[in-house]
Amino acid sequence: MALEQNAIKRKEMLLITAVALGILLNPLNTTMISVALSRLQEDFRLTFADVSWLISTYYLASAIGQPLMGKWSDLFGRKKVFMIGLLLVTVSSCLAPLAPSFGWLIGFRIIQAVGSSALFPSGMAIIRSQISANQAKALGVVSIFSSTSAAFGPSIGGFLLHYGDWPLIFLCNFPFIIGSFLLAWKMFPKDPKSSGSASDMDWPGVGLFSATIFMWLLFFLSIADGASLWMLAVSAALTYALYRYEFGHSKPFINVAFLKNNKNVSLIYVQFILTNMAFYSIMFGIPSYLQRVQLMDAQKAGLVMLSIAGFSVVVTPLVSRWIDRSGSRPSLLFGTIAVVAGSLLMLLIRDQAGVTTIFLVLCVLGIANGFNNLGMQTALYDYVKKAETGIASGLFMTSRFIGTILSSSLLAALFGKNITTPHLHSMAWVCAGLGVLMFALTVRMPKADASKATQ
Repeated sequence: MALEQNAIKRKEMLLITAVALGILLNPLNTTMISVALSRLQEDFRLTFADVSWLISTYYLASAIGQPLMGKWSDLFGRKKVFMIGLLLVTVSSCLAPLAPSFGWLIGFRIIQAVGSSALFPSGMAIIRSQISANQAKALGVVSIFSSTSAAFGPSIGGFLLHYGDWPLIFLCNFPFIIGSFLLAWKMFPKDPKSSGSASDMDWPGVGLFSATIFMWLLFFLSIADGASLWMLAVSAALTYALYRYEFGHSKPFINVAFLKNNKNVSLIYVQFILTNMAFYSIMFGIPSYLQRVQLMDAQKAGLVMLSIAGFSVVVTPLVSRWIDRSGSRPSLLFGTIAVVAGSLLMLLIRDQAGVTTIFLVLCVLGIANGFNNLGMQTALYDYVKKAETGIASGLFMTSRFIGTILSSSLLAALFGKNITTPHLHSMAWVCAGLGVLMFALTVRMPKADASKATQ
């Protein structure tokens, strides 16, 4: 009996590993390229505003791809969609280093974003269907694995750039792809016969959501040269049209009825958008600033950015124990205060600042990330019934990508034509303001309803 139980546990661990290796590809590729932006600007002769499209389009494709691929995995089979996702990442990682122009590179990155977006919803669904005991722990392990890979991205990218050039950032995906593919092929259960069809998709909803996100992206990117009022009007009109259409749809692409009926959950999504806007502004803004103003090479910039990743990982088990004892609210209060403190400490960074000063400032922001990331994930499920887990998780990831889209727009507005220390300080004030809003949302967060977990 003991041997049989050990075999089951071993199979479950291999299945979780297969999912984790696939899921980390999206966040890793989201941030790994941050230290290569300066090099890409030189290679393709671009401004920061131009090169920020490489970030924005990846987020845009991910924001659309996550819920779309989640629906497809339910309709056509989770293993099939997971494998197709890995295949798309493989194709894009092969072609991106050969890109003849910046436009082609953006296209290959979009393919990579769509492929990697298929891995989270299908992988999480497989874990939920195959692992019954300690399911929450398994999902938590994968989620933490995903978030820490995003934090380590700039450091990994820095080492790759030091020993090669930006194409290595795409080629380094292959060990993760191969490991995930082989384990998934062996460990994932065979998909049941598909009963769904493409006609079951809410295609008008997909189109409306895509157009809405794209127009808001264009509007925020236009702010650097003076906000476009017609873009704002079109974005607002599309948002209202999306709400009205999806609210009356029986199988909506974006479940706005769920958002309307769960105001606490909706506010958590708003807070998660703000969290990611601040975090990714720092993750993309700082490496370019270190290389352009502080004149660090890619490897040194990556090492300095390791402070964020390292302290995020170090505090995560401590945060987990605190949340188990006291709930998610106290950890979020501490985390949001740390965002404000870390952002204001960035004002101490001057031209030719010491590496130690920059490292210590980023350590505070790394601690903030560890508290906020795990705190937000646990806070969501405090207000969600078990039956609503799938919907809530999908919208949670969508809100993450909305936050990252806003971060790229902010950076384009601040760093678009030139990167200077005053521009960094402007970003610090914006991030501090976001931290204050996050703190206010945490303060108004009501006590969790424990009965939700059992419903």
